[in-house]
Amino acid sequence: MQPTEKLYEQDAFLRRFTARVLACEPADKSWCVALDRTAFYPEGGGQPADTGTLGGARVADTRVKAGVIWHRTDAPLPVGQTVTGEIDWEPRLDHMEQHTGEHILSGTLHRLFGAENVGFHIGDPAVRMDTDIPLTPDQLARAEAQANAAVRADAPVRCWYPAPDELAALTYRSKKEIDGPVRLTDAGGADLCACCGTHLRTTGQVGLIKILSAQHYKGGMRLAVVCGQRAQRTVADVWQDAEAAGVLLSAGPGRLREAVTHTADAAETLHRRLAALQQVLGEAWAAGAQPGQRTVFLCPEADADTLRRLCLAVTARTGAVCAVLAPGGRGLSYVLHCPGGDARTLAQGLNAAFDGRGGGRGGLCQGSLATDDFDAVRRFLLEQH
Repeated sequence: MQPTEKLYEQDAFLRRFTARVLACEPADKSWCVALDRTAFYPEGGGQPADTGTLGGARVADTRVKAGVIWHRTDAPLPVGQTVTGEIDWEPRLDHMEQHTGEHILSGTLHRLFGAENVGFHIGDPAVRMDTDIPLTPDQLARAEAQANAAVRADAPVRCWYPAPDELAALTYRSKKEIDGPVRLTDAGGADLCACCGTHLRTTGQVGLIKILSAQHYKGGMRLAVVCGQRAQRTVADVWQDAEAAGVLLSAGPGRLREAVTHTADAAETLHRRLAALQQVLGEAWAAGAQPGQRTVFLCPEADADTLRRLCLAVTARTGAVCAVLAPGGRGLSYVLHCPGGDARTLAQGLNAAFDGRGGGRGGLCQGSLATDDFDAVRRFLLEQH
């Protein structure tokens, strides 16, 4: 079968086209359709496949094999018939924004720091970019600023197949050796790279490039990047969150770090005070407990750590079984301690009696019960031997 004519290479903004069906083959409750030409981009080079409609059938995926582009449809199409295809434009435009923005940022990182892009994928919610060398936050901030300057320059983006002599005279990026004709993308002078994808007409159409995160990965960096409408939505969402957080912290955007630091310091102070009060409470409970006497307490608002502290404080004095409970979980949370013994048998009986969950090892067990009847739990524990 003859290779498919790639209309998307001639005009990446072509949304609607006509083509002749060359083949239609069944494939696992769907059909694979080959055309003489197509505007559907097949998955490849880190860019997802286009979706849309073809002759009334829904196109769910597009792949290329041996130069032939196959469209996976939900209905068969008659061979020899001329059909109309239409691209789902919103995702295609998004892919072009991400891909063009990636070129600009990758080219900038390469020019400034010699970083090679060794991995690229347009995912959701962000584009993944992998570099071969580590980069500092300051370097990434510098590259992001210069990439956005290239966006504002609104320079033309050119995609073409250079003649062999022209190609030989050019210096361009490429992740692999390419046999046969090489298609180049010039992203407004910010990047020159071998690429098969679809791109915008000018760098200005990208709108905005934003690096969301950077992690060390295989000796280099893994970046999460958004461009175009994704970047605009991300900035709007983050600003909305910042304003909402500012209301809670009585600090506007730009002063949130200071406010959060102050809140964290205050929380740490409260945590230390709470630990001290827990110690005092535990000592008070222990002072009122009788040595050798089994004890069961209810401590409202206590978390698991508090229950454990109080329980151990009491058993240190009594040397006998102690259980401390608090409202939580499905009813009551508990910590059970049997000094010098095994608490698991008692905990298993408690769980069985009150539809509980939990366990432990040795003398200490903890869990939750499906009841809020503390008196019933207390009676059960005091009656067990």
